[in-house]
Amino acid sequence: MAVYTEISDEDLDTFVAGFDIGEVLSCKGIAEGVENSNYLLVTTQSPFILTLYEKRVDPDDLPFFLGLTEHLSQSGVPCPTPVRSREGEVLRSLSGRPAAIVTFLNGMWPKRVQNHHCAELGRGMAEMHLAGARFEMSRPNDLSVSSWRGLLATCEGRGDEVKPGLTDILNAELEVLEQHWPTNLPTGIIHADLFPDNVFFRKEALSGFIDFYFACNDQLMYDMAICLNAWCFERDGEFNTTKARKMLKAYAKVRPLSSDEMQALPILARGAAMRFLLTRLYDWLNTPDTAFVTRKDPLEYLYKLRFHQAVKGPGAYGLNI
Repeated sequence: MAVYTEISDEDLDTFVAGFDIGEVLSCKGIAEGVENSNYLLVTTQSPFILTLYEKRVDPDDLPFFLGLTEHLSQSGVPCPTPVRSREGEVLRSLSGRPAAIVTFLNGMWPKRVQNHHCAELGRGMAEMHLAGARFEMSRPNDLSVSSWRGLLATCEGRGDEVKPGLTDILNAELEVLEQHWPTNLPTGIIHADLFPDNVFFRKEALSGFIDFYFACNDQLMYDMAICLNAWCFERDGEFNTTKARKMLKAYAKVRPLSSDEMQALPILARGAAMRFLLTRLYDWLNTPDTAFVTRKDPLEYLYKLRFHQAVKGPGAYGLNI
């Protein structure tokens, strides 16, 4: 989440008047994230989230994203639900951008990840994957292995501005990933961005998932690989096998894992580290200093990538489940 597009009071009032959600009391920008402009919109009826979709998001993908959250919510997976206008629309235009209002999800994301958070995430992720199998729309993952070399090219060799030799390191790793990337694992709809700030809890219980704007069809275990990177490294960079085991065991109780998925996890984890290293690198080099957004350090994912490169098998991730 972030704010790139400012909204005038007049435009906001006109936009909200098209919905049966009451009058605007306040509208405050949310700084976290990098993709869209997001606001906490409070009306006389309830709090909501107002999102303006920026240029990186393809407008043709928005029906998939919003339809998916409707489907998941109806299937019992807690997530924000699009609010329809009086004309039945979930998408309208605001300040020259496609825009939508979604329901507010109660809870807080964990500022310090504990073992129980990882277990709840594993369970909830598996339930999301099973529910997604009944969703009729599909969307390819445009940030998977086939796109990473092109993404690195958009950085125009400037990786060395962040760390000397980084561009060569990434090119060498891409060759390995392209050669060994698995293609025979169970597939379905994945969230593809399940970082802690996209998962809410109330006390120790998971209360829901937000920010589905990278959701797509891909190998289900790739979602797990993303989560291992995002949830199971401590602040000092050490990988926490206990957290990984909790996540994997809770997931497998809902959707059992195949031996092929287990064996593929190390290379998938390397790929997940590469994907976020590259997008963070691009944003680090290209986000304007005036943007109301917090840039994220790409080198965090270089250190995670190095850990995965040294892994000898799935046991390093607690996969003796």
